[in-house]
Amino acid sequence: MVERRPGVIPPRPGPPPPQRPSQKQVLRRRIAALAVLVLALGGLGWLAVAAIGGGNRDSGNAAPTFPTTTSSTLDYTTVTRTVNGKETTTVIAMPKPFHVVFPEGFTLRQMADRVGVVRGIAARERHVKPLLSTRAYRAAVRRAGVPRCFRGRPRSLEGFLFPATYEFFKATTSAQLVQSQLSAFCDNWQRVDLAYARTKNLTPYDVLIIASMVEKETLSPDERPLVAAVIYNRLHQRMPLGIDATLRYGLDIPPTESIRQSQLESDSPYNTRKLLGLPPTPIANPGLASMQAAAHPAKADYLYFVRKPDKKHHFFTASFAAFQEYEATHGYGQH
Repeated sequence: MVERRPGVIPPRPGPPPPQRPSQKQVLRRRIAALAVLVLALGGLGWLAVAAIGGGNRDSGNAAPTFPTTTSSTLDYTTVTRTVNGKETTTVIAMPKPFHVVFPEGFTLRQMADRVGVVRGIAARERHVKPLLSTRAYRAAVRRAGVPRCFRGRPRSLEGFLFPATYEFFKATTSAQLVQSQLSAFCDNWQRVDLAYARTKNLTPYDVLIIASMVEKETLSPDERPLVAAVIYNRLHQRMPLGIDATLRYGLDIPPTESIRQSQLESDSPYNTRKLLGLPPTPIANPGLASMQAAAHPAKADYLYFVRKPDKKHHFFTASFAAFQEYEATHGYGQH
């Protein structure tokens, strides 16, 4: 810092003072300053809402917005406002959201791992460290309660974490993400008609468990009601369900590994080859289509299904002999 010399510096002659502005000029200047202040406060408000992960970009009294991304970390949005009959255009910079994708059929563990992967991508590609993390997500799931739309006390939130694509920002917490998933679950669950399932003495939680099995056993959408029909029919006839996906879930068997004979003989409550009835919890988080199929199975007498050679579709039958013949021909395991 430069120290000023002591003493008084004599004034230098300068230009004559400007003329005093008129009252009309003062009024116009005040109106213009007020307009600039309103626009500045509005832009700061939009930034604050976007920074915490909320808000609707098209809300307010502004004209339609036209976002254009010109940065890896910011979205630039043009907003046109009319103040005192004058149209003003303002460019607002908002944080660009991140996205985490949870596919249908993901388990709670897979979702937690996916959060960690996305966090790593954000740090590596955009040099941002979000609050979300695998550990924080798991903790948030443990602390979260049952969705408001669901009665009862399930053992875990497996099945309730609705699979979809979610936006988040640097300051978004794991608790906020979990609550978004539970809210999405309720939005979709309310579209499922449980009337038919009740006639079969199935509870809403039973339907959710069936939906998770349907999700894990099908790749072709049109087969969801058929797999649900097999489950309903086997429950009615008190036959083991024989769904290998339940055993894989219970014993944490990777899909790339074959199920060993010792595992097939396991006393795990998820061993539906050995035990009657449904597993104790959902084995994945199903989407709406599987929920609806679980509540409205196809009207069919099928008891068996086996994977076709294309590894996408299944052969369905009510005949054990037909099932054995197909299995012998193509060499796939029993269901």
